[in-house]
Amino acid sequence: MINSRCKICRRVGEKLFLKGERCFSPKCAMIKRPYPPGQRKKRRKRRPSEYAKELREKQKLRNWYNLRETQFKNYVKKILARRGKVKDAPSLLIQRLEFRLDNTVFRLGFTLSRVKARQLVSHGFFIVNKRSINIPSHQLKKGDIIFLKPQKTGKEIVKEIRALIKKQKIPSWLELNIDKLEGKIVGIPTLEEVAPPVEMSAIFEFYSK
Repeated sequence: MINSRCKICRRVGEKLFLKGERCFSPKCAMIKRPYPPGQRKKRRKRRPSEYAKELREKQKLRNWYNLRETQFKNYVKKILARRGKVKDAPSLLIQRLEFRLDNTVFRLGFTLSRVKARQLVSHGFFIVNKRSINIPSHQLKKGDIIFLKPQKTGKEIVKEIRALIKKQKIPSWLELNIDKLEGKIVGIPTLEEVAPPVEMSAIFEFYSK
């Protein structure tokens, strides 16, 4: 699994930080082998077509958020269906992706990767407001409160979480109570703050065809 995720970064030619702590270490594949998998370093590069560029940008953002193709496509298609009614489609897409429960758990610093955040949510580690939610795609909104389920606080993983969150920088749209391991959505994520490593317009062009 480690190799497969590292190949994603090598294929698009930049770090997407899909493996958490490993991405910041000398073991990172983009440091050891900064060229596409199966390709020799000196192989001559072809100039990519417009379609290839759009596909690459789409794949980058989809993998960045750890989504399957169908999931990601549905997010984009729903926004495209509202053309003319949406002022800023890229910002709305990012807002919806950032407001996923698994992504918010990652942004709060409970994990170092969205992959791990998805696992924790699926295993029922979190409560949103007063409800236990185990659906990674659950859409949050401003005012929602996320915290660890009391039954899980004795687990070894909680010790890891407490150590992790002290090192993380929390985005401005989130508020974190470290003592209670409780997060709250206090704002709206913006495209400028999230700064996804992609050309957003290319993604909409790709799905418009």
